[in-house]
Amino acid sequence: MARIPAQLVKQLRDVTGARVMDCQRALKESQGNLESAIAWLRQNDLIRAQALQKNEATQGIVESYIHTNKSIGVLIEVNCQTDFVARSATFQELAKNLAMQIAAIPVASVEALLEQTYIRDSQVTIKVLLDRYSAAVGEAIEVKRFSRFESG
Repeated sequence: MARIPAQLVKQLRDVTGARVMDCQRALKESQGNLESAIAWLRQNDLIRAQALQKNEATQGIVESYIHTNKSIGVLIEVNCQTDFVARSATFQELAKNLAMQIAAIPVASVEALLEQTYIRDSQVTIKVLLDRYSAAVGEAIEVKRFSRFESG
């Protein structure tokens, strides 16, 4: 398949959040098959994310989450490589979702958190979620530490 229709690239991008160039390459590699392109992106993004994790993540944010009944609260530090990424809405949303994860399912350590199934997508673990975000922004992302508080 020589030319990939722009609409197909847009559809793949909407589904995966991958960069346009990555979507085009995935569609070429999979001869225009959307499902195969998604699988190709997942495989290659995870490989790219693993390479990025070797970089040092020294920037980041501290995010908080207080449950609506005010009985559970979480503080979490999520790091990346640049303040540009740390200020992005995508990164801040990730940190908020991780804080909500810890509020919903108590966990004792960062390592245990990484092994948990993500509450918003039972097909992925927190580690895979971080790898996907890392691949999407092109930087190492890590959960540095967190604290969970519960009254009563």
